[in-house]
Amino acid sequence: MGKHLLIIEDDAGLGRMLQFHFEDRGFQVTVAQTCSAGLEALEQRACDLILLDQQLPDGTGLELLQRVRAHEPDQLVVMMTGQHDLELAIQAIKAGAADFIHKPIQTEALQIVVDRALEHRRLAREVEALQPPPAALQKGRELIGRSSAMLQVSKEIALCAGSAATVLINGESGTGKEVVARLIHTHSGRKGPFVAINCAAIVENLLESELFGHEKGAFTGADSRKIGRFELAQDGTLFLDEVGELAPALQAKLLRVLQEQVFERVGGNQQIVSSARVIAATNRDLFKEVEAGRFREDLAYRLQVVTIGLPPLRQRREDIPLLAQALIGRIAGQIHRPPLALTPAALDLLQQHDWPGNVRELENLLTQAMVQARDTVLTPDLLPIRHRSATPIAAAGDSAPEEAAPLQTLDQVEAAHIQRVLHHTGGHKGNSCRILGISRPALDRKIRKYGLTVG
Repeated sequence: MGKHLLIIEDDAGLGRMLQFHFEDRGFQVTVAQTCSAGLEALEQRACDLILLDQQLPDGTGLELLQRVRAHEPDQLVVMMTGQHDLELAIQAIKAGAADFIHKPIQTEALQIVVDRALEHRRLAREVEALQPPPAALQKGRELIGRSSAMLQVSKEIALCAGSAATVLINGESGTGKEVVARLIHTHSGRKGPFVAINCAAIVENLLESELFGHEKGAFTGADSRKIGRFELAQDGTLFLDEVGELAPALQAKLLRVLQEQVFERVGGNQQIVSSARVIAATNRDLFKEVEAGRFREDLAYRLQVVTIGLPPLRQRREDIPLLAQALIGRIAGQIHRPPLALTPAALDLLQQHDWPGNVRELENLLTQAMVQARDTVLTPDLLPIRHRSATPIAAAGDSAPEEAAPLQTLDQVEAAHIQRVLHHTGGHKGNSCRILGISRPALDRKIRKYGLTVG
């Protein structure tokens, strides 16, 4: 059965023309000529989309839009008007209209607007459906959370998934940037695979070969042809994590692929067409990196065609109960034991912590607690953050107490925190990287930079 379209238009001739047009394309169409008739039609039958005229005999379309959205916040509405009034268009969009089109109506242009609105709604509902019910046990990697910030991320995924545009995902380490990238790929409809690479985890002279491949004999040890990630991701998605770590030479080569959609393997001269969509992620501000001379400005613009920002966990604490429950279900499957329940005191402790390592740190902490647990519940004594909970931040304008410690530089704070994590893990660099949310090379650089002790 086709989508149901409600047309509220007082021009009978235009209404009939639109009705015939959409019925020919498989829609079920109801036509009303007044606000009251339109409301009555809505009461009798729900519709997928309303085409709403601004000037009606018994009111304005804007007024009717506000009434409809008050009762049905998710109702899809496209406004039509003969007035070329920018203020009216702004008011309509603010009131919740999905789009705005001017008369005289060109049916093909209107068809594009309607199809786009319905497709965005479909994608938004698919992404929303990925949000787990409170009691669900999560086995995969999902975007979990009902905070306004995470719902906005869901909408942005829905809006960009179907396009081929390059996407840059910004966020602190451990916030779930790869999860978002995989969701975009899943809902993109692309036939090829999702291929990921961490640009900071591979040394520079090997990273070029990993990205573009190499020919036999291209360098010492290249005893056979290697297919790079760009080729592996043909017709799919290539996810470049920590793209801000790319060396200048590789930045230039990546820019060429994004501009021209071609590349060569290392040591080769055959041009290979790239059909992979690129999604990049970074925990850096690329334009600050540009100002510092560490990143190409033209590449920064190329990567940020669409930008999605992920909030740190400390800015969406209301998601922690649902997130913790989902992680416990996932971890239980991995360690082959029934899911455990968090006591109220343990949950309160989780919500007080600042989570510098974000969701990754939360998952690691819960894994450690569940391995150590001998009962069916997780209590505060199993959580190693009990002595490291968040310190309340003074409100703006509050004066610091006279006995407060001297203010520190960011480098001093970072050095102290990394040293504390190294001490907590007994010098285990792998566990320290997971808590800090950084790569092993990045940790080694910081240890050298600050002269930290390991172990």
